[in-house]
Amino acid sequence: MGLRSLAVGTFALCLAATACAEPLTGTLKKIKETNSITLGYRESSIPFSYLDDQQRPIGYALEICYQIVDQVKKELTLPNLEVRLNPVTSATRIPLMANGTIDLECGSTTNNEERRRQVDFTNAHFLTASKFVAKKAAGVATIDALKGKSVASTSGTTNIKQLNEFNASRKLGITILPAKDHAEGFLMVETDRATAFVMDDILLAGLVANSKNPNEYIISQDAFSLAEPYAIMLRRDDPQFKQLVDRATAAFFKSPQGPKLFRKWFQSPIPPRGVVLNVALDGVLKRAFENPSDSSDPKAY
Repeated sequence: MGLRSLAVGTFALCLAATACAEPLTGTLKKIKETNSITLGYRESSIPFSYLDDQQRPIGYALEICYQIVDQVKKELTLPNLEVRLNPVTSATRIPLMANGTIDLECGSTTNNEERRRQVDFTNAHFLTASKFVAKKAAGVATIDALKGKSVASTSGTTNIKQLNEFNASRKLGITILPAKDHAEGFLMVETDRATAFVMDDILLAGLVANSKNPNEYIISQDAFSLAEPYAIMLRRDDPQFKQLVDRATAAFFKSPQGPKLFRKWFQSPIPPRGVVLNVALDGVLKRAFENPSDSSDPKAY
């Protein structure tokens, strides 16, 4: 190899390794100095991020975050990097990201333009629409059928915002009940304190599948939104870290390991009760894996 070829090859390697290309900044500098990275997890966002029967955080999104952690270890040469886990809720996830408490949020967070004014996102790992769950006995199958009813949704989510917008625009007279998390919102329906619970359809499927009597519930065909992208959240204006995270997630989704992980959490028995969600990796979601994107526009998928 000639000197010129060697120089070009070395430069290319440096571009692939953040630490070599330029001095560390932002999150990567923090990780290097503390030898630790903190992942935010959810307690009831099945199957993305939740607690198992031993109160251990598990889930599809958490495993994607561990893939990112492996890339951080490699690029920063930190084989003994400490991984810390910090619980977050819909209301606390963005503030805890902004103030530096967590470095990645590994859950069921929708990537949208409003949130992108405060935080950033990597490539989408799922697409979901906002719908409602209700007991079949309640006899409500459409959004308009919720007129005059009490309906729950989780505080700090796009879902409760969409519910408020539909309530106002259609003059439905719904009494909106904010829940602290998804488990509480579904419990309101279980205990008849609310007629319905509005949330992302995949999360509703997980809650129903893990309930005492899954056959008692129906998930609406009516939707409050187009299918929107879920993605791992990270701090805004941190291009060095985002490049690493984007590179890690894109490579993972396009590899055989991406579909394999999807099958583990969406087509196989999952803890704690061994239920199977039976969600197929096809259509728009398959294209999102083949062509990774961090776009917040549902139409981009």
